[in-house]
Amino acid sequence: MIAPEIPSEFAYTQDTDTRFSSDTDFSEDPDGRSANSAKGKGGKKGKKAAGEKGKGGKGAGRINGHHQENGMENMMLFEVVKLGRSAMQSVVDDWIESYKHDRDVALLDLINFFIQCSGCKGVVSGEMFRNMQNSEIIRRMTEEFDEDSGDYPLTIAGPQWKKFKTSFCEFISVLVRQCQYSIIYDEYMMDTVISLLTGLSDSQVRAFRHTSTLAAMKLMTALVNVALNLSINMDNTQRQYEAERNKMVAKRANDRLELLLQKRKELQENQDEIENMMNAIFKGVFVHRYRDSIAEIRAICIEEIGVWMKLYSDAFLNDSYLKYVGWTMHDKQGEVRLKCLTALQGLYHNRELNARLELFTSRFKDRIVSMTLDKEYDVAVQAIKLLTLVLNSTDEVLTPEDCESVYHLVYSAHRPVAVAAGEFLFKKLFSHREPEDEGAPKRRGRQSPNANLIKTTVFFFLESELHEHAAYLVDSLWECGAELLKDWECMISLLLDDPLPGEEALTDRQETALIEIMLCTVRQAAECHPPVGRGTGKRVMTAKEKKTQLDDRTRITELFAVALPPLLAKYAVDAEKVTNLLQLPQFFDLEIYTTGRLEKHLESLLRQIKEIVEKHTDTEVLESCSKTYHALCNEEFTIFNRVDIARSQLLDELVDKFNRLLEDFLQEGEDADEDDAYQVLSTLKRITAFHNAHDLSGWDLFTSNFKLLNTGIENGDMPEQIVIHSLQCTHYVILWHLAKLSEGSSRKDDLVTLRKQMRAFCMMCQRYLTNVNTAVKEQAFTILCDLLLIFSHQMVSGGREHLEPLVYSPEDSLQSELLSFIMNHVFIDQDDDTNSTDGQQDDEAVKIEALHKRRNLLAAYCKLIIYCVVEMRTGADIFKQYMRYYNDYGDIIKETMSKTRQIDKIQCAKTLILSLQQLFIEMVTELGHGFDRSSSAFCGIKELARRFSLTFGLDQVKTRDAIAMLHKDGIEFAFKEPSPQGEGGPPRNLAFLDILSEFSSKLMRQDKRTVHMYLERFMTFQMALQREDCWLPLISYRNSLQAGGDDDTMSVMSGYSSRGSSVRSKKTKPPVVTAGPSAAKRKLPEEESSSSSEVWQQSMQTPVMMPSPHLTSTAMRDPKRARDDSFMGVYPLPHDQQQPHQHPQHHQPTPQHHQASMDYNSQVTWMLAQRQQEEARQQERAMNYAKLRTNLQHAISRRGTGLMEEDEEPIVEDVMMSSEGRMDDLNEGMDFDTMDIDLPPSKNRRERSELKPDYFDPSIMDESMLGVSMF
Repeated sequence: MIAPEIPSEFAYTQDTDTRFSSDTDFSEDPDGRSANSAKGKGGKKGKKAAGEKGKGGKGAGRINGHHQENGMENMMLFEVVKLGRSAMQSVVDDWIESYKHDRDVALLDLINFFIQCSGCKGVVSGEMFRNMQNSEIIRRMTEEFDEDSGDYPLTIAGPQWKKFKTSFCEFISVLVRQCQYSIIYDEYMMDTVISLLTGLSDSQVRAFRHTSTLAAMKLMTALVNVALNLSINMDNTQRQYEAERNKMVAKRANDRLELLLQKRKELQENQDEIENMMNAIFKGVFVHRYRDSIAEIRAICIEEIGVWMKLYSDAFLNDSYLKYVGWTMHDKQGEVRLKCLTALQGLYHNRELNARLELFTSRFKDRIVSMTLDKEYDVAVQAIKLLTLVLNSTDEVLTPEDCESVYHLVYSAHRPVAVAAGEFLFKKLFSHREPEDEGAPKRRGRQSPNANLIKTTVFFFLESELHEHAAYLVDSLWECGAELLKDWECMISLLLDDPLPGEEALTDRQETALIEIMLCTVRQAAECHPPVGRGTGKRVMTAKEKKTQLDDRTRITELFAVALPPLLAKYAVDAEKVTNLLQLPQFFDLEIYTTGRLEKHLESLLRQIKEIVEKHTDTEVLESCSKTYHALCNEEFTIFNRVDIARSQLLDELVDKFNRLLEDFLQEGEDADEDDAYQVLSTLKRITAFHNAHDLSGWDLFTSNFKLLNTGIENGDMPEQIVIHSLQCTHYVILWHLAKLSEGSSRKDDLVTLRKQMRAFCMMCQRYLTNVNTAVKEQAFTILCDLLLIFSHQMVSGGREHLEPLVYSPEDSLQSELLSFIMNHVFIDQDDDTNSTDGQQDDEAVKIEALHKRRNLLAAYCKLIIYCVVEMRTGADIFKQYMRYYNDYGDIIKETMSKTRQIDKIQCAKTLILSLQQLFIEMVTELGHGFDRSSSAFCGIKELARRFSLTFGLDQVKTRDAIAMLHKDGIEFAFKEPSPQGEGGPPRNLAFLDILSEFSSKLMRQDKRTVHMYLERFMTFQMALQREDCWLPLISYRNSLQAGGDDDTMSVMSGYSSRGSSVRSKKTKPPVVTAGPSAAKRKLPEEESSSSSEVWQQSMQTPVMMPSPHLTSTAMRDPKRARDDSFMGVYPLPHDQQQPHQHPQHHQPTPQHHQASMDYNSQVTWMLAQRQQEEARQQERAMNYAKLRTNLQHAISRRGTGLMEEDEEPIVEDVMMSSEGRMDDLNEGMDFDTMDIDLPPSKNRRERSELKPDYFDPSIMDESMLGVSMF
């Protein structure tokens, strides 16, 4: 049976007589593209007739409420695959038996299985299967798809569906494997399944498209395996045929030749049939879905084509298929790019395939190299690994520039990227060894084969010019080159031994780099975790790793305990080398000094450390010596006494020398020379460095240092460094004394002594805040902040109540000086001293270091605010710098605001508004009272207020009281000072209300009403009538409070819109006075506002200006009059003027005090009518726009509530709404992107699917790659 060849374009036309029948055409494309072939109907019907004979047996009696042909077997097939408990082969065997008995019924079960795996509740009946076209069936299934949820089996989370994808793919693979010898060649089963999957893969329903694409790709993979087996069998048959034909005529078996020839012919026919199937799937599914709009679908296609090229490279590993992978490497989604790289890794791993990949490599090599810098770290890691495989195949492909782009990634902070780059570097630089090195006997030390490799590592480290990142380089190379990096014997030999004849010695710079790398390797082996900044934390080590760690520490101790003293002796004068070498004992196993009989080497080490202390005055060297003594002085080991004695002798000498030099230095006074000052400073540096890690309480250092500091204050000519180190040393004395008192029972005398010393030292630091030297002031400030924080009220927590006498609270004068220091030394411009062009990089480094120092100073003071050491209100001076110094200190200030809000919300709000008030006063002082509100200074304050508003978050309930207090303080500040223009002018700070309006959106609706009532207490009647520019802040602030508030309490009504007012004005229903549900709803906001009103009642004072009587409109305007009036007053028109336009049913109950004030209102309204036309023309366009935008949003928000509630208050048009035409013009130009219009969920879902079908997105690919051929 020879199957017809499928055209390469995969265009199954309906008028072509091929294998498929029209009533099994399940894949007719909606766009008119036919993806199936059709066989004559007659033949197909004949086959069905034969199959229908069995329906009365196994196929009869099917239930489930739909049809007889579909029932429990279909459900069981889906359920078994979903559970994944049974052996998949037995499930497939049962289906095959069913297919042999009645293939139509079994095939219908398989079709419904795919439909159910897509999450569709619809079922394909036997009648639909026989009579409907493919497109009609898919359309019917789409209509029956469950739209309540977007999840389907492949995407549903949970343990039940966790293994569904694996079981689903396994089922398809086993099905093809079990059917590969007979059923797949019957021109019926595979044709129908491929047609179904091809049609579903073109569906706009994501679930259908995703599931069918996965099934088709796995089906293709299974067919590739079948084709591969057929190819192998054909080759074997061909060899057997050739062998038999080459025999002599007498020995040749002609019947065997015929049998082999017939077998080869059958295999060839089957091979052609399988290729046609694969061609159909590739052209019908892959070509369209590899650029689907869904990244998961694209990833499936690329993953499977990689499998095909790897399994059956003879057929698929060519440029026609590789180009799809190359194009998709430009995909926008990281998971798709990742699949491309993993697919290519499988190809490049096989060196036999390298020849076929040469053209692809040359075309897409640059893209792969660029992907090493991918924003997705997983993609970058796989790109580097792919380049490593390319490097293994050939060295000629990657240029030096390509390699250098990977080299620098060994310093990446992301460890997987760095490790992958380290493997690439190791393969490139260290994997090529000379043949004689491989076979030569093992040599140690300088003659070791690793010597040249270690030198190469040093050269690479120096050439990278990242000298402070040796730990990162070692960590990157650790997994692939640990054996090389642990060759400490070779490193020691390179440092101590003389070079061999003809060998070039290491330079001083190379020796420094080698010592640094050696230290990093020791630390990596001893600690077994990545350096700081690379890694999520310490992980739990396995037993094997722990044993390796112990062995490495033992080996480190045995080697360096002997080698460290001569290394220190050789490099004793080099501070950088000595600093690194002195860190090695921190990783020793000190027990080995005793068990290994290495005491003499310990004595030699202690002598070398003492000599280094006496020679050096560099702080880093001295601190390294101090840490080394601290590491060796461990009471658990027997060497403690020996080390402790050596340490005590050294400290005795240092303290005695310091006291003697200090006494002479102070006696000489102004006559002291520089040499005396240097001797005092060098000795003081050594003592301070040791006091950091060791308790020197046995030596009375407080008295001498305090005397030194006091002399510096009195004389004012003390050298800067002496004062700085003396302050630090005294600070250590206080802390060590406190540590001793905190550990055990303390005597009262000790507490009194420490209290006196601490307070005296704080006063001394306060005096040094006014020193002329900046470094001294910074040191005094830092120490003072630390002491205030340590000795604050929190020191008595945790069961330390006995330390309560030590608690110290700073006085107001000290708080003021600390704040002044921050303002004068932190919030300053950087570009003061560095204006020269020479040494620009040095200038940048100095700037960065200075900024780091200022950040530390600010953080020290902010901690005092957070822990309530200083008053929170002092933070106002810090908060007001938030915008100006956002790039330098924005994170610190923002975190401080967040912490203070957690401590006291109301006090934090008062501090924020105080900072805005301070900025406003500064601006008025600088620009004058008549400043321009569009100036950059005023806009900057408004922007700062907006940023402050955003920090309150979205939960209005939590911040309710704080926001209310903020508005209260802001209103009081705005009306605090009278107008400089005299009576009738705006208050001096009225413009502050424009800034305060930035916080109105954080008020709850009922609180807006309360705030508005409080605002009106400060307003006079004349203020409400003013419309000049100087009164715009008041108008804007009132409008911000009215948006979303209760209109029956407002004097000015906002929220008018052409549609909204027409809806409301058409209502003729009289107000309901009964206490029904609607009335209860109306009263609810007033009841809720009672809690917020408490904030106002506690501190509400009588305002300076008399409040105006509260007036409320009592009649409804005529709708037409509401639109035609060119002027809309704040207050209602006189009663006699309103009467002709009102209807009796529009009357509302009016309070008695309102009726008493109507005569006065009539007089005022008459004057307003006279000024009507003139004021309407004088209104500024900018004010109109701002007011109309607020009112429009309010109208939209009220439009929905107007349909639900009874409007018990009249609609009073706002001053800004002059005509319906103006409203229409505004609506055309308004941008409502920020408004959220809630629609029913079901409607939203349907509209979204209609507007943006989840089908195909051509933009996911690089446009330059799609329309052109790769080669």
